[in-house]
Amino acid sequence: MGQSGPPLLIVCALRFERFALRAGRRRMDAAAGPVRVIRTGMGAQAAERAVTDALSTPEMKNAAVLTTGLCAGLAPGMRPGDVVVADEAARDSDTLAAALKAAGHTVHIGRLAQSDHVVRGAERAELRATGAIAVDMESAAMMRAALAQGAHPVAAARVVVDTPEYELVRVGTLRTGITAFRVLRDLLPAFLNWHRSTALPWR
Repeated sequence: MGQSGPPLLIVCALRFERFALRAGRRRMDAAAGPVRVIRTGMGAQAAERAVTDALSTPEMKNAAVLTTGLCAGLAPGMRPGDVVVADEAARDSDTLAAALKAAGHTVHIGRLAQSDHVVRGAERAELRATGAIAVDMESAAMMRAALAQGAHPVAAARVVVDTPEYELVRVGTLRTGITAFRVLRDLLPAFLNWHRSTALPWR
């Protein structure tokens, strides 16, 4: 992989997510700079601490940060395997969404809510009413820690594993989990395209 540009830190929370990302590392031959994948562990505090520690290392100085993993979809019509891009940073979100769409993924752009537990049923509808389109446990903390360390750009892309029509407690959970795993594994080329575009001098 190339070593001339700024590094890219890809952050996930779960062992399952890191395994999927590492399964796609053979495609990481066109990176703009060094790429590191870390697993933070579950929960906001663990995520914030791990990102802070990673960005404190010399090799990750000036790194772009992309948080990823699984999420629960809140909006009607979402399907397992769709990708949600957080819209907190509009320019970087649009660039990331464009790279994912160009790779053939179904992409939704909007607010990612944060929860400390798996969201089901009525709670899912309540979060949707706040304007969020998906929810997970760590993305907000990961991005907050990255921004506090001065990282730029910072973005989040999460793969939908369950939706109002495909709840985690249902029989189809295994199938939706496999779908989400395959999509997460296949996101690496789009992540690298985003990284290259954000590393251009005019940005």
